[in-house]
Amino acid sequence: MNAFDRILIVYNFTRPFLDVLILAFILYKAYGIIVKTHGMQIIRAVIITALAYAVALLLNLSTVLWLFAKLAPGLLIGFAIVFQPELRKIFLRLGQGDWFKLGNRTKHTYVDSVLIAAEMLSNQRRGMLAVFIRSTGLKDIIDTGTRIHADLSSSLLVTIFGNDTPLHDGAVLIQGGKILAAGCFLPLSEQYDIKKTFGTRHRAALGLSEETDAIVLVVSEETGAISLAYDSKLYYDLTIDQLTKTLEHQLEISADIITQEDTADENTSSD
Repeated sequence: MNAFDRILIVYNFTRPFLDVLILAFILYKAYGIIVKTHGMQIIRAVIITALAYAVALLLNLSTVLWLFAKLAPGLLIGFAIVFQPELRKIFLRLGQGDWFKLGNRTKHTYVDSVLIAAEMLSNQRRGMLAVFIRSTGLKDIIDTGTRIHADLSSSLLVTIFGNDTPLHDGAVLIQGGKILAAGCFLPLSEQYDIKKTFGTRHRAALGLSEETDAIVLVVSEETGAISLAYDSKLYYDLTIDQLTKTLEHQLEISADIITQEDTADENTSSD
């Protein structure tokens, strides 16, 4: 028996296990995407339809089976139309997903500046909307505002949102320690069960989180509550500690990583 035959025997023996592992991995990732996009509605609808068909088949209800056969193409088109928003979000997540990610690839060190500004604006009862860009490009959102491409600092954020400037009503988009644009307009949420007490900022933050993988920080003008929106969910009135931990986790920040640039900025501010 040569080496090729041995490899073939090992492959034939391990193939069922490999098949199961790959299928389990795909199902696990698919479940994560569906949960994040509220796609469970699609699964429930499919299960209900399948159960109805199974009951008709079991009881040999010929008229119902005939009806299912005739309506099958229409049902598929109907599912696609009714659940179009959920299906769109699922495909967006598939395009955004980094399925084989094994560790942190980027280090962000600018969260403190945003949270300092958010806390100051919260105390002043001034609204704020800050978008942390992740893997999804937001050029169309950037084009709705004014491009800045300035170094991120808490003083600049307070200047934008703490005064009645033309840019304070929109959102700032943040990436790589830079404010790319300000005064940007975000899509409003499509969710029908959102609390009526939430204003436009919260609906816009939730709306962007439904369409992209961005994280949006919101400061309420009415209550001063600081919230985060991501993965189609809104986490309302978080503490600074909760905000820091969540952003560090979601943006893959290593708390003990401080760049030389940040150290230089601190030295400059102390002078």
